[in-house]
Amino acid sequence: MKISNLFTNIPNPSKDEYSENIIKNDKLKIQRIVSHGHTSPKEGWYEAATEEWVILLEGAATLSFKNGADISLSIGDYLNIPAHSEHKVSWTKPECNSVWLVVHY
Repeated sequence: MKISNLFTNIPNPSKDEYSENIIKNDKLKIQRIVSHGHTSPKEGWYEAATEEWVILLEGAATLSFKNGADISLSIGDYLNIPAHSEHKVSWTKPECNSVWLVVHY
């Protein structure tokens, strides 16, 4: 077995948000995402065919939903996003890393 840490090997900020699969199989995908002032593209919405559980481990962020709801997240906040809920990341704190753990199930 290999021990890993969600807060190590975080790349330096770049123009692209960082994303990596921690676990991925036919039924489950767990990702670590690191944002540094990144947002979703202006056009379009994320709409996963599966449920998404997200927790913000570090930083701050706002998720916007196509139905008009905005949800601000701070350290430790988590929520479940139902399948087919159109959403996007509308803001992440630009002066630090926002570290997410996302579970697709």
